[in-house]
Amino acid sequence: MAHEHKLEIFRGLVKFKSNITKIWGIFLFLSIVTIIEVAFGIVKPAFLTENTFLAMKLLNWIFIILTLVKAYYITWDFMHMRDETKGLRRSVVWTAIFLICYLVLILLIEGDYIYEVYKSGFVKFDF
Repeated sequence: MAHEHKLEIFRGLVKFKSNITKIWGIFLFLSIVTIIEVAFGIVKPAFLTENTFLAMKLLNWIFIILTLVKAYYITWDFMHMRDETKGLRRSVVWTAIFLICYLVLILLIEGDYIYEVYKSGFVKFDF
């Protein structure tokens, strides 16, 4: 039984005529997001590396957010999550959101602890 896939992205703002053009449209969007990430990684604007939010540089937050955007669109369109039932979509998305938030929390707590240990001089910066 053939199943028709929805041919729009960004909640219907951009519509495509075929699956092939939709794939290229999503590829273009993911490429633009990746180019932005690489540009920020090369340039490293001073205002993003000097300011912090929740004990992490703003540039790192931008990388995390852009990576989540890419993961969302890869899952939503290339893995056809959009065409699944609401219960399956929620179970996959909520689990991923919970695990990603938990990982970020652990990274922030452990990273801040290690920074404070090195900052206070208990261990030398010898690497």
